[in-house]
Amino acid sequence: MTTRTTAPCPCGTGRPYASCCGPFHAGTAQAPTAEQLMRSRFSAFARHDAPYLLRTWAPETRPPALDFDPKLRWERLEILTTTEGGPFHQQGTVEFRAHYREGRATGALHEHSRFRRDHGAWVYVDGDIRD
Repeated sequence: MTTRTTAPCPCGTGRPYASCCGPFHAGTAQAPTAEQLMRSRFSAFARHDAPYLLRTWAPETRPPALDFDPKLRWERLEILTTTEGGPFHQQGTVEFRAHYREGRATGALHEHSRFRRDHGAWVYVDGDIRD
């Protein structure tokens, strides 16, 4: 039986949630790269963790609140490309495809996202939806 601490992380690394995105969500660690922040945000969407998503969103683009569609289930994340966004950068981009299921239908969100460091921590700024 898989427990909540040994269950695979939704972000797709294959690591247990408790040693992957869990510490970021709990606030005990910060994502060291833009890609890891993207992965942790995907996991937060999959787990409906609005406080984490809002905390890691740039203040000028952050919505006042988040509403999750209970019929929508985020299932898989594909990282397509990254530029900069490393431990020594101040900004970076991540292009990804996030796969979801809504009832019997499946789909994917393809986005090119921009990230920057804000007081030392990576934050999501905004993104362009791709076809």
